[in-house]
Amino acid sequence: MLSLALSAAGPAAADLLHDSQERFRALEGYRVTLRSLAADGQRQVIVYAYRKPGWIRLVFVEPHRGAALVYDPAARRVHLRPFGSGHFPVLNLAPDNPLIRSAGGHSVDRSDVGSLLAKLVELRSRGGAGAPADAEVARRPAHFVEITGAGSAHVDGVHRYRVWFEQETLFPLKVQSYDAALDLIESVDMSDAELDPAFPERLFTP
Repeated sequence: MLSLALSAAGPAAADLLHDSQERFRALEGYRVTLRSLAADGQRQVIVYAYRKPGWIRLVFVEPHRGAALVYDPAARRVHLRPFGSGHFPVLNLAPDNPLIRSAGGHSVDRSDVGSLLAKLVELRSRGGAGAPADAEVARRPAHFVEITGAGSAHVDGVHRYRVWFEQETLFPLKVQSYDAALDLIESVDMSDAELDPAFPERLFTP
């Protein structure tokens, strides 16, 4: 299923995941255009912003163009504006409300890269990982690694992850998840990631 030509290189998978977590902890925030494709063909394009200690802002491009939401980590509430910023109504929702769960079942409060990295580490502890290999995503040099649960082991339904980490920053630029039958669950592209951008002052204001 993997079309890239890969050659073994770089750090061991365990070190790569550990170092990626350390790099993420050192960040103040990031911004990406999140492009996802689910197994049922559902596509999403979302402008995603994250700022410590857990503020999250999503603006939908596809589907529900213009819809915006902000997650407040202190209140543990999501403020959703279905018709875009500055427009009513404003819905106040729990982060796991089915209305705002992703196609893959992810809740807003656990949608950040830190939560993804924790899942990768957990799955590796229940199985193993291949040696990282050189690859490229959107002309950015990357380390590719495949993490698979032993037997039928999984984390939140994912038995295998394929992940492309940017070599310079160790930020995940692309992620594919598979079930125990090795059928694709979801493919997510984050290849335009900006780390520690200068966010507008009121970007995360609900």
